[in-house]
Amino acid sequence: MNGIKIKGTGKGLPRRIMTNEDMAKIVETSDEWITTRTGIQHRHHVSQGESITALTVAAARQAMENAGVTAEQIGACVVATLTPDTLVPSAACWVQRELGLPHDIPCFDLNAACTGFLYALHTMECLLNASPRKFGLVIGAEQLSRITNWEDRGTCILFGDGAAGVVVECREDWPSIGAVLGSHGTDQMLRVPGVETDAPSLIYMEGTKVFKFAIEAVPWCIDQVLQRHGKTIEDVDFFVFHQANARIIDLVVRKYQIPLEKYYKNIQEYGNTSAASIPLVLSDLWDQGKIGAGSRLLIVGFGGGLTWGGAYVEFE
Repeated sequence: MNGIKIKGTGKGLPRRIMTNEDMAKIVETSDEWITTRTGIQHRHHVSQGESITALTVAAARQAMENAGVTAEQIGACVVATLTPDTLVPSAACWVQRELGLPHDIPCFDLNAACTGFLYALHTMECLLNASPRKFGLVIGAEQLSRITNWEDRGTCILFGDGAAGVVVECREDWPSIGAVLGSHGTDQMLRVPGVETDAPSLIYMEGTKVFKFAIEAVPWCIDQVLQRHGKTIEDVDFFVFHQANARIIDLVVRKYQIPLEKYYKNIQEYGNTSAASIPLVLSDLWDQGKIGAGSRLLIVGFGGGLTWGGAYVEFE
């Protein structure tokens, strides 16, 4: 299978910033309690008059501008999300309309929770292999503040809103990203009930169990991706982790002795943004000039489902 590389990044963030002090006015908590346990200091939340659709479109538009790609060149659009403004039309269909993407391409949403962006990257690689157009939009977008249980101090402090994405290109002479993906169906650790059910559609999570799952899943993904590609830690320019908890990242970094200059944390600014988390890291790194042409990344995510995944991705 022909491979894909990242050509440009973009993001869209809500204007409203919720600090830990703001959270302490809602539930019994403190800045010190949140920071020491999660690493989070701020998170963006959509406010009245804002929509995740607008943020998703903004992220897609910026990614296309940075990539130098026009709407007519896009061969598919996949939005990873569990919180679109509307179930139908999908968030991807709204992007198609707002950006004037071609009418004869697949545009759809994908829900794999916090692993969604990786699932969408792999899906896009498959789609572009069957498309005459060789550029694709992959976006992660969430408005988790709208499904947060504001009476649960263990979870309401964690989640933020936002959108970010990439334009990828597919070529015959490029290797596949070789995504490693997995799932195990369970609702015991993390779940959001659907619409028209007896339970409210709010996030339920057992943080300790999810933490234990993550510190096993992330190393497994790293090992599998390196083995599949015949690479070592030294071959990777940057490690991009789902930003769920700073302590999870710190444990993995120590395990693999990853140098400080090879990984990045922005959880302090955005909190856990689920499917938007990984592309927000990519967009920040791009904006800061830390990654660009030829950069080699190992990307790892995990989340509800349960789902997990990793991939070795390069910049064009």
